[in-house]
Amino acid sequence: MAVFGVSDAEEEIYRHFLRNPSTAADDLHLLLHTEPGQARARIDRLRELGLLRVEDDGRRIAPEDPETALSRLIDLRLHALHQELQRVTRSRHVIDGLRAEQGARTPPPQGIEQLEGLAQIRNRIDDLAFFARDEILSVEPYTRLSPENIARSRPLDLRCLRRGVKIRNVVSAVALQDPPTAAYLRELSEHGACIRVTADTTERLLVYDRRAALVPLDPRDTSRGALLAHRSGLVSNIIALFERIWDQAHELPTADGGGGPARDGLSAMERRVLVAMCTVGKDEAGARELGVSVRTYRRHVAELMQTLGAASRAQAALLARERGWI
Repeated sequence: MAVFGVSDAEEEIYRHFLRNPSTAADDLHLLLHTEPGQARARIDRLRELGLLRVEDDGRRIAPEDPETALSRLIDLRLHALHQELQRVTRSRHVIDGLRAEQGARTPPPQGIEQLEGLAQIRNRIDDLAFFARDEILSVEPYTRLSPENIARSRPLDLRCLRRGVKIRNVVSAVALQDPPTAAYLRELSEHGACIRVTADTTERLLVYDRRAALVPLDPRDTSRGALLAHRSGLVSNIIALFERIWDQAHELPTADGGGGPARDGLSAMERRVLVAMCTVGKDEAGARELGVSVRTYRRHVAELMQTLGAASRAQAALLARERGWI
C-alpha cells in the first residue's frame, strides 16, 4: 500500500483491524512492539486516510471496507498525479529563469517570427509541443509519412496525449492509402487523438494552446521556411480557418473501413472518455474536452464502468490500464 502513501507500519495496523474488527486499540502498541504514542499517531493518520473509523464514543476502532477505502485512496492519488502533471507541464518559467542566470534572457515572443530552414522549424515545433498544456490543432496535407517522420513524431504525440493535451488533426485521405501512415494515425486515435480526413486541402498549419500558430511560407515547399505568430489577430484567423476545415472533414475510418469499435471493443468516443477519466478531475472539464454536454459525458462514463464491471471510476481506470485500453 506504499503507492498510496501508507507506510508498512500503518498497513500492519489496518490489516490487524481487518482480522480483528471493532476491537480496542489500548494494547495495540504491545502487539506492534512500539511506543503507545507512535501507535496512536498511526491510527489517527489511518483515520484521516479513511481506512479506520471509531465506534462506541472512541472506545473501539473498526476498519473501513477495503474496496471503499482503496477506491478513495486511488481517487486521491490520481488527483495528486494529475496536479503534478499540470505543474510539470507549466514549467516554462524555469527555462526563463535559467536563461536569466546566463545574462541572456529574452522577452516572450510577440508578433510574427520568421523561421528559416527545416532544422529551425523542427526545433521550434519540438519546443512548442513539449510545453503545450491544453490543445494542439493541425492540418497536414501530406500523402504519406516516412518511417523517420513517424519515429520522430510518435514520442512527442504520445507524450502530449498522456499529459492530457487534446490533439485535433486533419489529414489528407490519400495518406490512408499508405499502410504505415494509416497505422500511425490509428494508433494516435486509439490513444485519444481526434483525427479527421479530408479529400481536398492544401492548407498546412499548426496551433498550440490557441496562442501560437505556425504556417509555412510556401505550403508546397516547407523547406523555404515558416511564419510563427504569437497572440495576435492572425492566430485567431488561423484558428477560424482550422475550424472550417475541421467541420468539413470526416471521422478517421477504422482499419476495416468502417467507423465502429476497434479490436478491443471500444469506439473512438469511449476511448476518449477513458482518457478524460484518467486525466481530468471534474465532469465539466471532461465534457469540455470531448465537446459534449456534462449529461452525455456522465452517460458515457456509466456505460464504460458497466462494460468494465467497475464499481468506481478509479477502479475503471485501473481495469482499463490492465487490459491495455489506455
